[in-house]
Amino acid sequence: MNRILCTCFLVLACSSFAQATDFKVGVVNTERILRESVLAIKAEKKIEKEFSARDEEIKQLVKQAKDIQAALEKDNNKGDTDQRSKERELANLNVNLQRLQREFREDLNLRKNEELAQVLAQADKAIQVIAEKEKFDLILQEAVYRNPQIDITEKVLKYLDNEKSDK
Repeated sequence: MNRILCTCFLVLACSSFAQATDFKVGVVNTERILRESVLAIKAEKKIEKEFSARDEEIKQLVKQAKDIQAALEKDNNKGDTDQRSKERELANLNVNLQRLQREFREDLNLRKNEELAQVLAQADKAIQVIAEKEKFDLILQEAVYRNPQIDITEKVLKYLDNEKSDK
């Protein structure tokens, strides 16, 4: 709520200032930057590659648990010792699997946040360069409504793409 009030105050202050001089405002769709930029796409692929081995390991454990469960259901009437042994193995496997899945999700989210923070830092630099080059007075990154005439997201995406291809 504070953020909304600050934004409203800023817009009101800017609109009164704009009457006195030419006031240039731009808006950037951050979600689109994180979805469509080459940097974000590369970061997503990097993360997928980094976590693919662990994901495969978890899939193997899930398959193993399903196989044990199927064997238990099939051999429901067989020896008590073998049945209990398989039940214990399945219980241990499920506990291990839940732990691995939780750790995987936590690590994956942490890495995604790290990579997206880097993308946003690059986007902020691009916005700064565009703002100075095109003499913007104000650029907002989050807005409830964006007039297409002041949306500079496409410029930021092109700048980020060009920066990556230059390197």
